[in-house]
Amino acid sequence: MMPRFLPLTTDSLSPVMSALANIVKAYDIRGTVPDQFDADVAHALGVGFATLIDSDEVVVARDMRPSGPVLVEAFCRGLMEQGVDVIDIGLASTDLMYYASGVLDIPGAMFTASHNPAGYNGVKLCLGGARPVGIDTGLAEVQAVAQKVLDGVGPRMAATSGAWSERELLSDFADHVISFIDPADIGQMKVVADTANGMGGLVVPAVFERLDGVELEVMYPELDGTFPNHPADPLQPANQRDLRARVVAGGFDLGLAFDGDADRVFVVDETGQGLSGSTTTALLAAAMLRQNPGATVLHNLICSKAVPEVVAEQGGVPVRTKVGHSFIKQIMAETGAVFGGEHSAHYYFARNFNADSGLIASLMVMAEVGREDQPLSVVRKPFERYSSSGEINTHVEDVHAVIDRVSEQYSQHSQDRLDGLTVDSGTWWFNLRPSNTEPLLRLNYEGQDRSSCDDGVAELLAVITS
Repeated sequence: MMPRFLPLTTDSLSPVMSALANIVKAYDIRGTVPDQFDADVAHALGVGFATLIDSDEVVVARDMRPSGPVLVEAFCRGLMEQGVDVIDIGLASTDLMYYASGVLDIPGAMFTASHNPAGYNGVKLCLGGARPVGIDTGLAEVQAVAQKVLDGVGPRMAATSGAWSERELLSDFADHVISFIDPADIGQMKVVADTANGMGGLVVPAVFERLDGVELEVMYPELDGTFPNHPADPLQPANQRDLRARVVAGGFDLGLAFDGDADRVFVVDETGQGLSGSTTTALLAAAMLRQNPGATVLHNLICSKAVPEVVAEQGGVPVRTKVGHSFIKQIMAETGAVFGGEHSAHYYFARNFNADSGLIASLMVMAEVGREDQPLSVVRKPFERYSSSGEINTHVEDVHAVIDRVSEQYSQHSQDRLDGLTVDSGTWWFNLRPSNTEPLLRLNYEGQDRSSCDDGVAELLAVITS
């Protein structure tokens, strides 16, 4: 049934006219509801997106957050006022929305705050074919028009309003995900997935029911945007604790930890030990290069050195990129790369419209375990060659002054400024990047072994905090 769209008057505009400056980020839009992000802001963003795109249709989806329906209704109203038709696919994972944008070749909007707490919501935007929209590729323009709408001087409504319709694409998406593997490679397997009350609770069973040999158990499958069991942020080890314990107690072959919008996944082996995003990237890179000899593979600059080493050993061409999905998707398109990976567990596939998918990555890892006929704890070993610090965040007064000081302190070593500061001695390396939103420096350090890594981190933190 079509939702009820109410007219927006200037009397109902949000008093927080600067809200957009707080919620528009480098890659998406995200903020707290309703103080930063309310229906008026969502409506303004819908108008702004309508003026950016060269299309008379947009596919719109949302995650399970309680604030989603109101925000989506307002955003769609903004689109329709500008004459744009809305195709509403309802509750979806972000990779399902990307699939919809790709297969329909129209722009898309996904309402989600991913791994953020329940009080947040946001929007991920893309152009037709799931092409990314970031601050340098259209998001700044959307923000500018949306601000005019909030100021009461936005564009006039179109002579003819757009139409609203619903469409179901979950089944087609599940078939698409399955097409990335040969189910015979997986064979018989026992898998547990912690979907953290996020959108994995919808999409994971839809995909796995197509795998006859797989026994699936889903932890916290109920779609509940208040996250009653634990935060939907598997990057934090504490949020993998329940999954790791269940893998061991239940005798599972592996575990999968999805974030709130299910576009990211972290993998846990049969002993309850998690794989880093770098390990999974290297493992998937080897699999992709077996299927695509000599192809280009992207990795962001905080991935382990093991990733480009594996790519080169497998006959591929490794390309190092900045952190962030909009950068990786753009470079994938430019280079024709077949695959890209980030340490944060985003995995991108050319045949998935260059978009990331936690589900495709999950099935490919499972297929590799099945092909090797070895437990994941064994399969992972060739891809784990160094010791890393994980990401260490430090509050500083002046991030750029600190980066310059660190650069000078380590001036005898190779350096670059592709994304923050990267210093490489040959036997160890680190990257120091400023946060986009806070006075924070993010440190990632990798050394030959645990001892040298810990010593290097201690030395570097002393320089950062001096």
